[in-house]
Amino acid sequence: MDFDRSRFVDRELLDPARVMEGAHGGYGRSHGGIHVENGTDNSLDFLKNPVDLGTSIMAVAFKGGVILGADSRTSTGVYIANRVSDKVTSVDEKIYVCRSGSAADTQAISDYVTYYLDMHRTQYGKPPKVQTAASYFRELCYHNKNNLTAGIIVAGWDAAKGGQVFSIPVGGALLERPYAIGGSGSTYIYGFCDAYFKPGMTREQCEEFVAKALSHAMARDGSSGGVIRMAIIDENGVERKFIPGNKLPYGPL
Repeated sequence: MDFDRSRFVDRELLDPARVMEGAHGGYGRSHGGIHVENGTDNSLDFLKNPVDLGTSIMAVAFKGGVILGADSRTSTGVYIANRVSDKVTSVDEKIYVCRSGSAADTQAISDYVTYYLDMHRTQYGKPPKVQTAASYFRELCYHNKNNLTAGIIVAGWDAAKGGQVFSIPVGGALLERPYAIGGSGSTYIYGFCDAYFKPGMTREQCEEFVAKALSHAMARDGSSGGVIRMAIIDENGVERKFIPGNKLPYGPL
């Protein structure tokens, strides 16, 4: 059956069993279970795209600790595979990472580093340093840079240097920064972060900074969204915080 998209009635009559096909490419002729319009295959093959953490992540250091934050949207092409995923991952008791890029790549790398840090703790009998964890990530990302799509932010607290933030962009560079942002949403908030960040901010100011920056990125970036998850790490341990989507300090226009 042919549909005339210029006619209101043809535009509004949707087959519930084929809503995804209609949303992806409009209605057309159906041949053998494959949706075809103007000779184009409008099947659901776009759902086979790799799971991607198109995302907004950041971390900031304050006197005595660090704060990591991330949105929660995980996409598979144009389809949102998970709207409440946790992109803030623990690799040691007081060392966490924010992950962006390929979900499979970043999860595998994080598992490797967690194993290496467990061995490090067993061998030396004390907690690993944040820089040690960042160096492990750097080694894996750099030596496999042609096969991985992984942008990592490593942050945590250790007795040697306190709170530290390391950025490892795609390619495997290692940069220690007072704060770091990453993911597709970060391109929208460089100006905001430059204007808002000031050295020596308190824990409360850094929490507000992370929440506002991420909510702005989520409002502008189509690959970011959902809720904000934060991890606050200091000498006393880790505190997790959660900001639901209807309580964000800034929403889409």
